[in-house]
Amino acid sequence: MQTENYLIRKSSLEKLFNNLVGNGKTVYAPKAKGKLAFFENIESFGEVTEDYIVTTNSAKSVVFPRTEKVFSYHKTKEKTEITDAATSSFPDVVLWGTRPCDAAAFIPLTETFNGDYQDVIYNKRKVNVLVLSFSCSNCDEYCFCTSVNGGPGNTSGSDVLFTKLSTGDYLAEAITEKGKTLVADNQSLFEAASSEAKEPNLAKVTTYFNQDEIQAKLQSLFENPVWDEKSRACLGCGSCAFVCPVCSCFDIQDESHGQHGTRLRCWDSCGFGLFTLHTSGHNPRETQGARWRQRILHKFLYMPNKSKVAGCVGCGRCSRSCPADINILETVTSL
Repeated sequence: MQTENYLIRKSSLEKLFNNLVGNGKTVYAPKAKGKLAFFENIESFGEVTEDYIVTTNSAKSVVFPRTEKVFSYHKTKEKTEITDAATSSFPDVVLWGTRPCDAAAFIPLTETFNGDYQDVIYNKRKVNVLVLSFSCSNCDEYCFCTSVNGGPGNTSGSDVLFTKLSTGDYLAEAITEKGKTLVADNQSLFEAASSEAKEPNLAKVTTYFNQDEIQAKLQSLFENPVWDEKSRACLGCGSCAFVCPVCSCFDIQDESHGQHGTRLRCWDSCGFGLFTLHTSGHNPRETQGARWRQRILHKFLYMPNKSKVAGCVGCGRCSRSCPADINILETVTSL
């Protein structure tokens, strides 16, 4: 699909935001909290911050909530009634201010939820989302998107990508039909694209490794003692998985109240000791080293082998959030 390029003035961005809110869209955007920024549901453009590398939390919770209802049930003497999640009531959501790495994460995440089984709940949420991303003009030492086939101006996963130009106005790339519809519905706010190039306005992100080479190297490292060495500091807290925009592990919990109850899907982590514990008491990943190995191999070997896309977008959130200061980039480059 061919991208259509436009210019939108800085002053028109607020009008676009207000139009979306006014049309009943639920808007999630970065909001400052101290020195950090978080994706939150907001209704005022004045709450949106531009001062962030990436938000502390990822955008995945919009399509894959931390906890969500799968179905509810009610038992009587005659029968058990099952009521599926009310997917028809899922709101139309706009993700405003996602970074290209966050937008790109929807590709492997959607692959995961559409493998052997097409996940109806995930897909309904995803189809209702409009992704309006903003290119990165700054990066930090944790960013490595260019090492996993991404980039500060990557358009993958976005419906529209905005890049701030030297004038303070924005190049708007309408990538998908959703994005082009947004432009058409707000055509008074968009102008013909300027001649200013996009690339000089993007952050310079260092490329630290080649994904294909790492993938090949990992083929022979399953029994290597490096995993025990790398995991010694790991607390098994799961923060890396919870902030990751690609991690999709979940547990199923049943909340029962007499004759009725609810089945819930809740985030989980392969770093938790109980994650692979069998009812028999056997645990195939008994040590933190085995669990750390699973995390790295899943992201950089298993997923690329299966779906041709890495399970990591190089956002660096896991390294920023780790209380033990474990850096995934240092781990991968030292293998």
